Amino acid sequence: MSQDPVTRAGRFRAAGGLSVNRLGYGAMQLPGPMIWGPPADRDAALAVLRRAVELGVEHIDTSDAYGPHVANELIREALHPYPEGLVIATKVGVVRDAYKTFNAEAGPEALRAQVEENLATLGLARLDLVYLRVGGDGMLFPAETPFEESFGALARLRERGLIRHLGLSGVTVEQVATARETAPVTFVQNRFHLLDRDALDVLRYCEEHGIAFVPYFPLVSGMLNPGIDKSRLPPGLRMTGEQEATLDAIAARHGATRARIALAWLLATSPATLLIPGTRSVAHLEDNLGAGSIELTGDDITELDKFA
Repeated sequence: MSQDPVTRAGRFRAAGGLSVNRLGYGAMQLPGPMIWGPPADRDAALAVLRRAVELGVEHIDTSDAYGPHVANELIREALHPYPEGLVIATKVGVVRDAYKTFNAEAGPEALRAQVEENLATLGLARLDLVYLRVGGDGMLFPAETPFEESFGALARLRERGLIRHLGLSGVTVEQVATARETAPVTFVQNRFHLLDRDALDVLRYCEEHGIAFVPYFPLVSGMLNPGIDKSRLPPGLRMTGEQEATLDAIAARHGATRARIALAWLLATSPATLLIPGTRSVAHLEDNLGAGSIELTGDDITELDKFA
């Protein structure tokens, strides 16, 4: 077997036939502060995208709301014409306002406009994977449009050939099951990481039905970093001193960073997990993708499982 860490992490083939390496890349951090405006270093942002593909990444996660438009434009500039096999996933159902806030907007006409904007900014005739971003997970207020109506609108766009595969983000098991009555759901993206397992039931449902599960904030938005001021973190995102010592001990045994261990734990948690850690640094990108080379022991996993 190749020693390349992205290859070693394995592949996942979803029930709809979409197959990618389990280690991917999330473009959310590429725009400026608060995910708004251009990056401070455009050349560095482009370099990260190109290096990700060089290292074997086949799955890039984005949204036209990142910037807005900035992340998609950077992806197009860095990688178009896109290499064969590269899957670009995007999210709709959310827009930005003048205060840089993410707001749910999931009416049929709004979703059609968002799909068309993603097609234009990415330079594509068809989107590989489109998630309907659903509120209610504490990160976004729910949209006024009923969930079934919104997903049905995307299903019709899929029938028109504008979308290849459909996904859902920030959803319950019941919502996934309801959506599957209208059209196949290939990927689900929910918040899930070392300190937050609230979506475990969704993950198990995805496993059972051949759906890829993509944890967002896989590195707890950088909150695992050594030296972070824990007093500024919400209580649920603060590691105890004992947890920090455990994570550091496991990292030391594997000659790895905390980030690599956290990502390796997600890979070990389920064969259905696909990871999209984001960064604007080539060095951090390479470190994150190195998680594919980490083989956690049973004892490591038992200790990490106790974190939440």
